[in-house]
Amino acid sequence: MLDEKQKLNQIISLSQEIARVNDLDILLEHILTVSCQFANADAGSIYIREGNYLKFSYTLNKTMQKRLQPGQKLIYSTFTTPVDNESICGYVAGTGEMLNIPDVYELKDNVTYAFNKSYDDISQYRTKSMLTFPMKNLQGEVIGVLQLINSMREDGNIIPFSKDDEQYIIHFANNAAIAIERAKLTRDIILRMISMAELRDPKETGAHVNRVAGYAVEIYEVWASRRGVSKSEIGKNKDILRIAAMLHDVGKVAISDTILKKPARLDPPEYEIMKTHTYLGAKLFAISHSDFDQASAQVALCHHERWDGNGYPGYINVMTGQCLPGYETSEGKAIGRKGEEIPPFGRLVAIADVYDALSSQRVYKEPWDQGQVLDELRKERGKQFDPDMIDAFFIALDSINAVGKRYVH
Repeated sequence: MLDEKQKLNQIISLSQEIARVNDLDILLEHILTVSCQFANADAGSIYIREGNYLKFSYTLNKTMQKRLQPGQKLIYSTFTTPVDNESICGYVAGTGEMLNIPDVYELKDNVTYAFNKSYDDISQYRTKSMLTFPMKNLQGEVIGVLQLINSMREDGNIIPFSKDDEQYIIHFANNAAIAIERAKLTRDIILRMISMAELRDPKETGAHVNRVAGYAVEIYEVWASRRGVSKSEIGKNKDILRIAAMLHDVGKVAISDTILKKPARLDPPEYEIMKTHTYLGAKLFAISHSDFDQASAQVALCHHERWDGNGYPGYINVMTGQCLPGYETSEGKAIGRKGEEIPPFGRLVAIADVYDALSSQRVYKEPWDQGQVLDELRKERGKQFDPDMIDAFFIALDSINAVGKRYVH
């Protein structure tokens, strides 16, 4: 057992850890993971406040995860619930008070809130002890709710959450709230950048870039795990990849409206102009100040390269768009990057972007059904796409489908 000083040091360390995460989705996952570790919780969920509602934003459940095949992830749907006194999380959000309940099936008669056991019935899971606490920003406003479920003893028995731990968890929750607000600001800035492209290109929507980024992260997690990458390195890279992937087409802001908004397929000269969005996007991040700048430049530049070397823009000078000396074809064009010459993040986003494009409606085509899309990806394994990453894509397909449902509009 940890003493008070050790627990305080652990909470400070965990708070510093989440402060280093920049992407909102990755942050929510990380907050919940480290909260469950600290409190020895078997499961938990995070709700983010949106006006008078709470949005169910992330969950984990160790017991249910063990029922899955290796490499599979727990699939969940997002939903909203009102901020009121009827549900446990609604009560906590509305009052700003923490609730530490030893057994949610044995609530006192004088409380207004109730536990909805329908999820337990469906999943054959027994929720017992529950610790639900508000996440408050510097102004004291509740911006979300963190709910931990079933504190576990070392022998596997469920016990109530420790009253002594409440003060540490409140401290962590408030630091988590500050990190969430910062990550939301980062997300908003990125979406504003993308909305500039959306004004020019109707295909570049917030939903599209969130899907592409989410797909890329799911593929990466499987691919990296199969290659033996450590969990800490995977966590760090997921954060970088998700933001970089959202910015994959930011260079389209420099492409003419007549090309971007053409209600038909582009002719060859127009297509050559469209290709320049790769290095124009990379040029925005050419002066690198961080891992995010470097990754964003790589993704913008390389997400249309092909595994077989027949993609674009190839080996060019990002600042000028001209072919690098010694990398010209006989026609004077730049030789395409191939295989592992293409940075991993570029190869990942290539798969995610094509999957979303084929699955979505365009002015010149209807959306393909998923069977057609999957057949196309299989056909291009080892041609357009990294074969190992395509294998990872199919392993992660259930999680990818869940991301698609999360970002419909």
